[in-house]
Amino acid sequence: MRVVVADDAVLIRSGLVKLLQEFECEVVAEVGDGDALVEAVAEHRPDVSVVDVRMPPSFTDEGLRAATRAREVVPGAPVLILSQYVEVSYADDLLADARGAVGYLLKERVIDIEDFMDSLRRVAAGGTVFDPEVVSQLMVRRRKNDPVASLTPREKEVLGLMAEGHSNKAIGKKLFISDGAVEKHIRNIFTKLALSSEDGDHHRRVKAVLAYLRS
Repeated sequence: MRVVVADDAVLIRSGLVKLLQEFECEVVAEVGDGDALVEAVAEHRPDVSVVDVRMPPSFTDEGLRAATRAREVVPGAPVLILSQYVEVSYADDLLADARGAVGYLLKERVIDIEDFMDSLRRVAAGGTVFDPEVVSQLMVRRRKNDPVASLTPREKEVLGLMAEGHSNKAIGKKLFISDGAVEKHIRNIFTKLALSSEDGDHHRRVKAVLAYLRS
């Protein structure tokens, strides 16, 4: 897996690069600001970029804005935001194109390296992985006439766990329901969100999660 790492903190960036290399990833570029991230994605076309939110010059949301620009330059370029902060403003823009291949994890809540690498692979493969706290803050601003509002409370629970990157089996275990019940809820979610079976289950799953996060 070819990776670009963007973080202005040299020690954190170096540690992340070493970790990725231990898992046989090729770090094709490591950068410390948003412009350099966009240039690196355009030049190297990595399988995924790991990006911090707050970078120079203002240390607010440059990483998110740069990730959005990078996905405009290289449409659908996979991006995993890895930050201490939840910034919802440009997170909406990152989700807006509905192509998936995006994730947002909080540094202090990453407690298992294998889980982190699994999340990175999911995003590189076109999936979505969001920390529950990120999901919670994105969901605060729900729009009127949102199709997600038609979902039952249980269907919203299932979709929320899908947004966190859980498999059907993991969702069943967390909610204490059978695999068949999970599949039924997911079929209902696809139907209510008008997601065509022609897209395939993987893409419908991604589109459902993005609809949920943008709602």
